[in-house]
Amino acid sequence: MEREEELFYSERTSKNQKFDKRLIAHVVKLAEEGTPRRDLIKTYKMTGETLGMWLDKYSSILHKRKLHSTAEKRSIVRAIHGGMSIKEAVIVYNISSRSTIRNWIKAFSDENIEISISNPSEMSKKSTSQTESTEVKALKKALDEANLKIRALDTMIDIAEEQLKIDIRK
Repeated sequence: MEREEELFYSERTSKNQKFDKRLIAHVVKLAEEGTPRRDLIKTYKMTGETLGMWLDKYSSILHKRKLHSTAEKRSIVRAIHGGMSIKEAVIVYNISSRSTIRNWIKAFSDENIEISISNPSEMSKKSTSQTESTEVKALKKALDEANLKIRALDTMIDIAEEQLKIDIRK
């Protein structure tokens, strides 16, 4: 295989010499076809940064880094909280790495805590001797929390409908 490759590009004689443009095109094509980056780096004696730069500059649009919206990130994090593994999410949503998803989980953990704070035990702990005004305050607080939860769920349904193009509310 190395003999065939020498026919269409000239090898570098030193590390300071630039790579042949035909070699760059060949390496990018191999990466697009699915050859592992580690193998390309080892075979063609280059750095990971060089290969990444070539892919950013010369690769087709499909292989460039995709920027995810906040709504997409939230949806992926919710799917993981719903039981999907991080490995499955990487495959299903075509994410570059597991650490990306872990960072999203950390970023949205505070947000999820604020939305899901609920103290239903507050209502059950009350004694029967409480005054009516205390009960009314507790009920108002429970109603406010329920309304907040409803708004959060409506937002999640809106995002899901937008992304999946399915009418969830029927």
